[in-house]
Amino acid sequence: MVIAVTGLAIALVFNPVWIEFEQERSGVPAATGYTIDEVHAITRSILADLFFGPPEFAVTVNGQPVLDVAERAHMVDVHNVVVPFTIFFGVSTLFLVALVVASRRGGWLWRAIARGSGTLALIGIVVGVIVLFFFDAAFLAFHLVVFPQGNFTFDPRIERLTQLFPDQFWTETSIAVAIVGLGIAVLVNRVAQRQAARRSG
Repeated sequence: MVIAVTGLAIALVFNPVWIEFEQERSGVPAATGYTIDEVHAITRSILADLFFGPPEFAVTVNGQPVLDVAERAHMVDVHNVVVPFTIFFGVSTLFLVALVVASRRGGWLWRAIARGSGTLALIGIVVGVIVLFFFDAAFLAFHLVVFPQGNFTFDPRIERLTQLFPDQFWTETSIAVAIVGLGIAVLVNRVAQRQAARRSG
Protein backbone atom coordinates (compact mmCIF):
# COMPACT_ATOMS: atom_id res chain seq x y z
CA MET A 1 0.00 0.00 0.00
CA VAL A 2 2.83 2.40 0.85
CA ILE A 3 4.49 1.78 -2.53
CA ALA A 4 1.17 2.19 -4.37
CA VAL A 5 0.34 5.51 -2.71
CA THR A 6 3.89 6.85 -3.05
CA GLY A 7 4.05 5.87 -6.71
CA LEU A 8 0.66 7.42 -7.41
CA ALA A 9 1.70 10.70 -5.75
CA ILE A 10 4.88 10.83 -7.83
CA ALA A 11 2.99 9.98 -11.03
CA LEU A 12 0.41 12.71 -10.41
CA VAL A 13 3.17 15.30 -10.05
CA PHE A 14 6.08 14.07 -12.13
CA ASN A 15 4.48 14.35 -15.56
CA PRO A 16 4.93 16.73 -18.52
CA VAL A 17 2.12 19.06 -17.43
CA TRP A 18 3.59 19.72 -13.99
CA ILE A 19 7.21 19.63 -15.14
CA GLU A 20 6.66 22.19 -17.89
CA PHE A 21 4.68 24.41 -15.53
CA GLU A 22 7.49 24.31 -12.97
CA GLN A 23 10.16 24.91 -15.59
CA GLU A 24 8.40 28.10 -16.64
CA ARG A 25 8.06 29.15 -12.97
CA SER A 26 11.76 28.45 -12.44
CA GLY A 27 12.88 30.56 -15.39
CA VAL A 28 14.34 27.65 -17.37
CA PRO A 29 14.04 29.30 -20.82
CA ALA A 30 16.07 32.31 -19.65
CA ALA A 31 18.67 30.09 -17.94
CA THR A 32 19.16 27.81 -20.92
CA GLY A 33 18.73 30.29 -23.75
CA TYR A 34 16.20 27.96 -25.38
CA THR A 35 12.70 29.01 -26.34
CA ILE A 36 9.85 27.64 -24.26
CA ASP A 37 8.89 25.30 -27.12
CA GLU A 38 12.45 24.00 -27.29
CA VAL A 39 12.49 23.46 -23.51
CA HIS A 40 9.25 21.48 -23.76
CA ALA A 41 10.58 19.37 -26.65
CA ILE A 42 13.84 18.66 -24.79
CA THR A 43 12.02 17.71 -21.61
CA ARG A 44 9.62 15.36 -23.38
CA SER A 45 12.52 13.67 -25.15
CA ILE A 46 14.36 13.20 -21.85
CA LEU A 47 11.22 11.81 -20.18
CA ALA A 48 10.62 9.40 -23.08
CA ASP A 49 14.18 8.07 -22.82
CA LEU A 50 13.89 7.92 -19.02
CA PHE A 51 10.71 5.84 -18.85
CA PHE A 52 10.57 4.00 -22.16
CA GLY A 53 14.14 3.97 -23.47
CA PRO A 54 16.44 3.39 -25.05
CA PRO A 55 18.22 5.55 -22.46
CA GLU A 56 20.35 7.51 -24.89
CA PHE A 57 19.38 11.07 -23.85
CA ALA A 58 20.88 12.31 -27.11
CA VAL A 59 18.35 15.10 -27.73
CA THR A 60 19.71 17.94 -29.84
CA VAL A 61 18.75 21.53 -30.65
CA ASN A 62 19.91 22.92 -33.99
CA GLY A 63 22.18 19.91 -34.34
CA GLN A 64 23.91 20.48 -31.00
CA PRO A 65 23.57 17.94 -28.16
CA VAL A 66 21.76 19.33 -25.12
CA LEU A 67 23.43 17.07 -22.55
CA ASP A 68 27.15 16.31 -22.33
CA VAL A 69 28.64 12.85 -21.75
CA ALA A 70 28.57 13.11 -17.93
CA GLU A 71 24.98 14.32 -17.90
CA ARG A 72 23.86 11.49 -20.17
CA ALA A 73 25.69 8.97 -17.99
CA HIS A 74 23.86 10.28 -14.92
CA MET A 75 20.51 10.07 -16.71
CA VAL A 76 21.24 6.45 -17.61
CA ASP A 77 21.74 5.80 -13.88
CA VAL A 78 18.42 7.56 -13.18
CA HIS A 79 16.75 5.38 -15.82
CA ASN A 80 18.15 2.27 -14.12
CA VAL A 81 16.51 3.36 -10.87
CA VAL A 82 13.20 4.65 -12.27
CA VAL A 83 12.32 1.64 -14.42
CA PRO A 84 12.54 -0.98 -11.62
CA PHE A 85 10.62 1.32 -9.27
CA THR A 86 7.92 1.84 -11.90
CA ILE A 87 7.59 -1.92 -12.39
CA PHE A 88 7.52 -2.46 -8.62
CA PHE A 89 4.85 0.23 -8.28
CA GLY A 90 2.70 -1.43 -10.95
CA VAL A 91 3.04 -4.90 -9.44
CA SER A 92 2.35 -3.60 -5.92
CA THR A 93 -0.77 -1.75 -7.08
CA LEU A 94 -2.12 -4.80 -8.92
CA PHE A 95 -1.41 -6.97 -5.88
CA LEU A 96 -3.24 -4.54 -3.60
CA VAL A 97 -6.24 -4.42 -5.95
CA ALA A 98 -6.29 -8.23 -6.08
CA LEU A 99 -6.22 -8.40 -2.28
CA VAL A 100 -9.10 -5.93 -1.98
CA VAL A 101 -11.19 -7.89 -4.49
CA ALA A 102 -10.41 -11.24 -2.87
CA SER A 103 -11.04 -9.99 0.67
CA ARG A 104 -13.85 -7.50 0.05
CA ARG A 105 -15.98 -9.02 2.82
CA GLY A 106 -13.23 -9.15 5.41
CA GLY A 107 -12.37 -6.25 7.68
CA TRP A 108 -8.78 -7.26 8.36
CA LEU A 109 -7.45 -5.92 5.07
CA TRP A 110 -9.19 -2.57 5.45
CA ARG A 111 -7.85 -2.25 9.00
CA ALA A 112 -4.34 -2.97 7.69
CA ILE A 113 -4.79 -0.38 4.93
CA ALA A 114 -6.04 2.14 7.47
CA ARG A 115 -2.99 1.58 9.67
CA GLY A 116 -0.61 1.73 6.74
CA SER A 117 -2.13 4.88 5.26
CA GLY A 118 -2.19 6.55 8.68
CA THR A 119 1.50 5.81 9.12
CA LEU A 120 2.20 7.05 5.61
CA ALA A 121 0.37 10.30 6.33
CA LEU A 122 2.63 10.92 9.32
CA ILE A 123 5.67 10.11 7.21
CA GLY A 124 4.41 12.55 4.57
CA ILE A 125 4.23 15.33 7.15
CA VAL A 126 7.77 14.61 8.34
CA VAL A 127 9.10 14.47 4.78
CA GLY A 128 7.31 17.71 3.91
CA VAL A 129 8.90 19.50 6.88
CA ILE A 130 12.35 18.13 5.98
CA VAL A 131 12.00 19.21 2.36
CA LEU A 132 10.71 22.64 3.35
CA PHE A 133 13.46 23.46 5.82
CA PHE A 134 16.37 21.14 4.91
CA PHE A 135 15.98 20.58 1.19
CA ASP A 136 19.65 20.86 0.20
CA ALA A 137 20.76 18.32 2.80
CA ALA A 138 17.87 15.96 1.98
CA PHE A 139 18.54 16.24 -1.76
CA LEU A 140 22.23 15.46 -1.28
CA ALA A 141 21.50 12.55 1.06
CA PHE A 142 19.02 11.07 -1.43
CA HIS A 143 21.57 11.24 -4.25
CA LEU A 144 24.36 9.79 -2.11
CA VAL A 145 22.17 6.79 -1.29
CA VAL A 146 20.65 6.22 -4.74
CA PHE A 147 23.72 7.20 -6.79
CA PRO A 148 26.72 6.21 -4.64
CA GLN A 149 29.01 6.52 -7.66
CA GLY A 150 28.69 10.28 -7.18
CA ASN A 151 28.15 11.41 -10.78
CA PHE A 152 25.38 13.85 -9.96
CA THR A 153 27.20 17.14 -9.45
CA PHE A 154 26.96 19.54 -12.36
CA ASP A 155 27.81 23.19 -12.91
CA PRO A 156 24.56 25.18 -13.42
CA ARG A 157 26.50 27.87 -15.27
CA ILE A 158 27.40 25.64 -18.20
CA GLU A 159 25.61 22.29 -17.92
CA ARG A 160 22.07 21.97 -19.17
CA LEU A 161 20.75 19.32 -16.79
CA THR A 162 20.81 21.63 -13.79
CA GLN A 163 19.54 24.49 -15.93
CA LEU A 164 16.59 22.42 -17.15
CA PHE A 165 15.85 21.16 -13.63
CA PRO A 166 17.09 23.85 -11.19
CA ASP A 167 16.87 23.87 -7.41
CA GLN A 168 13.56 25.74 -7.40
CA PHE A 169 12.07 23.06 -9.64
CA TRP A 170 13.14 20.25 -7.31
CA THR A 171 12.15 22.08 -4.13
CA GLU A 172 8.62 22.88 -5.31
CA THR A 173 8.17 19.48 -6.95
CA SER A 174 9.25 17.67 -3.78
CA ILE A 175 6.82 19.72 -1.71
CA ALA A 176 4.05 19.00 -4.22
CA VAL A 177 4.76 15.24 -4.04
CA ALA A 178 4.63 15.38 -0.23
CA ILE A 179 1.34 17.31 -0.25
CA VAL A 180 -0.29 15.07 -2.86
CA GLY A 181 0.96 11.94 -1.09
CA LEU A 182 -0.38 13.23 2.22
CA GLY A 183 -3.76 13.95 0.65
CA ILE A 184 -3.98 10.50 -0.92
CA ALA A 185 -2.92 8.83 2.33
CA VAL A 186 -5.56 10.72 4.33
CA LEU A 187 -8.25 9.88 1.76
CA VAL A 188 -7.29 6.20 1.73
CA ASN A 189 -7.24 6.18 5.53
CA ARG A 190 -10.77 7.62 5.74
CA VAL A 191 -12.13 5.13 3.19
CA ALA A 192 -10.35 2.20 4.83
CA GLN A 193 -11.65 3.12 8.28
CA ARG A 194 -15.23 3.32 7.00
CA GLN A 195 -14.93 0.02 5.16
CA ALA A 196 -13.42 -1.69 8.21
CA ALA A 197 -16.19 -0.30 10.45
CA ARG A 198 -18.91 -1.48 8.03
CA ARG A 199 -17.52 -5.00 7.97
CA SER A 200 -17.02 -5.10 11.72
CA GLY A 201 -20.59 -3.94 12.21
